Amino acid sequence: MKSKISVENAYSKLITLTTARIGLGRSGISIPTHHLLDFQLAHAMAKDAVYLELDLDKLNLQTMLLHSKAKDRSIYLQRPDLGRRLDELSIKKIKESKLDKSYDLSIVIVDGLSSLAVHENVNNFIEILMKDLSGWSLAPICSVKQGRVAVGDEVGELLNAKVVIVLIGERPGLSSPDSLGMYLTWAPHVGLTDESRNCVSNIRLKGLSFKEAVKKTVYLLNESKRLNYSGVNLKDRTVSNGINQIKSKQKLLKL
Repeated sequence: MKSKISVENAYSKLITLTTARIGLGRSGISIPTHHLLDFQLAHAMAKDAVYLELDLDKLNLQTMLLHSKAKDRSIYLQRPDLGRRLDELSIKKIKESKLDKSYDLSIVIVDGLSSLAVHENVNNFIEILMKDLSGWSLAPICSVKQGRVAVGDEVGELLNAKVVIVLIGERPGLSSPDSLGMYLTWAPHVGLTDESRNCVSNIRLKGLSFKEAVKKTVYLLNESKRLNYSGVNLKDRTVSNGINQIKSKQKLLKL
């Protein structure tokens, strides 16, 4: 039987601009086999990232280990609300650590929905970030297992920090199981919602570079400190190198 030849898609040249699955072509009435297998592999990697346990040995950092109210991964996935609050032992640990001073900044590392993102990106991000934090008093870095973004608000409040940044594994996509997010909140306290935060997303080797992510983070930190607020009213006015690169590619493709 004669094999069917894959037919190229007219949009295939756009692949150079994005990791999205576009312009895949077809083989008969289906997509080519190698694209199907690639999709199945990406789906498996995304599932693995969700269930991967946070391994603090992979971080070149000394952190205060904390835990949310979600006792295990199963509960964490079913009860997002429990991932937003610390358990009693963690609250006690912070209070007994005799940290009776205030800080400018608290950094909180959270596994979120992808510990893989934390393992692969946090070390590089923090290493670059620390070079730009002169003049900031830093609280002890904390790590939280089975945590959501809002758990950082409680940590920052207990540590008497003016601002908190949460580095968290984002929900895995089918092209990005290792995406790290940075969430910044001024005057953190329990009960805040998403409009009070600023986010820098897709921090990873194949996404937003560590240098660019730190540039945005430091800008937001300085502006938040100057204005005494964060969230929807605080705009990121940095110029993205990534946008300039896309525009250059568009010119080359004559789109």
